[in-house]
Amino acid sequence: MSSLFRMDMSQQRWSEACERNRDPILAVLRHHLQDRHRVLEIGSGTGQHAEYFAAQLPHLQWQASDHPDYLPGIAERLAEAGLPNAPAPWPLQAVIAPVPGLAPLPEAPLGFDAVFSANTLHIMGWPHVQAFFAGLPAVMAHDALLCVYGPFNYNGNYSSDSNRQFDGWLKARDPESGIRDAEAVDALAAAQGLRLVDDVAMPANNRLRIWRR
Repeated sequence: MSSLFRMDMSQQRWSEACERNRDPILAVLRHHLQDRHRVLEIGSGTGQHAEYFAAQLPHLQWQASDHPDYLPGIAERLAEAGLPNAPAPWPLQAVIAPVPGLAPLPEAPLGFDAVFSANTLHIMGWPHVQAFFAGLPAVMAHDALLCVYGPFNYNGNYSSDSNRQFDGWLKARDPESGIRDAEAVDALAAAQGLRLVDDVAMPANNRLRIWRR
């Protein structure tokens, strides 16, 4: 659902939703990421998930990334946390031109064995959702997992009245945004060699959907 942000004298932003959903997400990630080593988070937002998951899953290197405008706040949060497995965030986002994908790709080693993204697909326009999936092969290892948290529709139907209302709010704010149909997202994943391996019901009518490459 929607997040409430606050600004203080620092460059950090705050999401109450991240505080509410982090433990249910963590429970699923503990199971699926127990044999993983390097996670790329796309759309890290406030950086709260990156800080929390890196602290709770110390066997993982958690690489945060987002639009350059958000990096100062994320970097500040992670620097304060001082976690050895949470390096400075990267500038990375889904782009349509010149080629749909993720950019700019860093020169640092890619081949992540897991990718995580929360509350992003319904914020982006559909062409950017397509670009998000098109860019995954460039950053994922052969057997990598993709973990995406957020609301989804099934067979074109809302899973709750609250999601219907949320979708209306999204479209009023940006007509290109909106809750995505799970079947359409699965088709994008399949086109990149990803198959759905889990679909977990989460609080507030969200899902945590996991694909394996």
